[in-house]
Amino acid sequence: MNPHLLTILIFLPLAAATSMLLVPSAKKAAYKYMALTTGLLQLVLSGAMYHLFHPKGAGITDERLYQFVDHVPWIRLDMGSLGRLEIDYFIGVDGLSMPFLFLTSLVMLIAIGASWHVQKRVKGYFILLMVLDMAVMGVFSALDFFLFYIFYELMLLPLYFLIGIWGGARREYAAIKFFLYTLFGSVFMLLIIVGLYFSVINPETGAHTFNMLHMMDAANYVPDSLFSAIAQRELFGMPARLLGFIVLFIAFAIKVPIVPLHTWLPDAHVEAPTPVSIILAGILLKIGGYGILRVCLSIFPDAALQSAWWLGLIGVVSITYGALVALAQRDLKRMIAYSSVSHMGFVLLGIASLTAAGTAGAVFQMISHGFLSAALFFLVGMLYDRVHDRDIYHFRGLASLMPRFTVFVAIAFFASLGLPGFSAFIGEAFVIIGAFNAESIHGLLPRWMAISGSVGILLSAAYFLWTLQRMFFGQPRLKGGVEWAAALSDASPRETLIMVPMLALAFLLGIYPALALDNINASVLALVELVTGN
Repeated sequence: MNPHLLTILIFLPLAAATSMLLVPSAKKAAYKYMALTTGLLQLVLSGAMYHLFHPKGAGITDERLYQFVDHVPWIRLDMGSLGRLEIDYFIGVDGLSMPFLFLTSLVMLIAIGASWHVQKRVKGYFILLMVLDMAVMGVFSALDFFLFYIFYELMLLPLYFLIGIWGGARREYAAIKFFLYTLFGSVFMLLIIVGLYFSVINPETGAHTFNMLHMMDAANYVPDSLFSAIAQRELFGMPARLLGFIVLFIAFAIKVPIVPLHTWLPDAHVEAPTPVSIILAGILLKIGGYGILRVCLSIFPDAALQSAWWLGLIGVVSITYGALVALAQRDLKRMIAYSSVSHMGFVLLGIASLTAAGTAGAVFQMISHGFLSAALFFLVGMLYDRVHDRDIYHFRGLASLMPRFTVFVAIAFFASLGLPGFSAFIGEAFVIIGAFNAESIHGLLPRWMAISGSVGILLSAAYFLWTLQRMFFGQPRLKGGVEWAAALSDASPRETLIMVPMLALAFLLGIYPALALDNINASVLALVELVTGN
């Protein structure tokens, strides 16, 4: 197995962005075709890697669990009394990250397809899109914490400019709010990374290390260091390891996002152009959930065990609050943004259960929500591109004007609300099962949390079905009258080509979830064993 396949997958967009710099700005069509070619190559490569990936039964700290590993020394510096600085280019994937690489390739290709009619500063737009693509791939692959942080921070700039330049009327406000929220979490994350670095040693060289696998192994901690479980040091009157867990959790929870750290998301979605909304919902939110699994639970398993009840409560609050606020929205895009807050609450509830079923359900829910939310925002973009309006109350009877579009919306709505036969049902069902059984397995979550989470499914049915009934059925009645009726053409062949694979994937994973669960299971079991000890 070629270990450099993962490196090629990560840096292919950077090669495309570099090539775009050499193309004259006048040739606008060239940029989108270069981006499309890159997206197709990434999808083929990630699909081939997913096919070649074979789950292995090993501990989460065992490098044998990870595949497509590329591990070479990157930075070496003698720091005198502080020892030797070791930073490695260390990448690899396991069952927790491999599905997200394929998801990222798919969602980025969808975003490129949704960007086909961009006319403003086309060169800069597609270069930023490629840089963002590279950064996201790097986050899901990095196994060196310093490298992880570089890719994590690198995502900020492209998104800031994509929202701030190509967004709506309040784009500057939304871009700054997104940037400040994310930067707030990542700045404090850096402090914890430095603390972990000076707490962990490489057992082979004896030097301090950013290697995340070494950080997951309690045997590699210096006994009297800040984050050693033996030392039990305190910071601000709190055990240092618990404080480190909380700081990292907040940094990733902003990305999820969970209530009350979610307020940047509706603003960013409403003001962002459709392709950026697709990326935000389809990929960015998953980085938050992935970070909690890869970093918070894996490096601070003792603190995760101690905080499980609170994580479950936050998950339940996010599920319920997000659904209730979505039910009250008039703006279709804002409604879907709040539905994402609710659906990502299931991810946190599944993680908090610390059971194999709940954790696998959380990962599956993120995968499912990735392409379903991308489909929903693409559908909203289709409507907005035609009449430049998203108010639910301004539309009625669209089924008679846009029958193919209505079918797409109906399938996407039913899939998102968790109807059996679709992928969201599998993810939410596994989360509820895991949360319900958590009390009998290790007594961490009370069963009322699982019951409260299931109420969120009912609420999601309410806002999706109400919107479907209000906008698409009955006699046509549009705010724009005849002018709108003429502009509301049905889905084009390009739009159909983008929508069909996403909806087909939702159906395929709903009927045959083993396509994802088989690859997820070994890593989930290893993670649960690390945290709970069984």
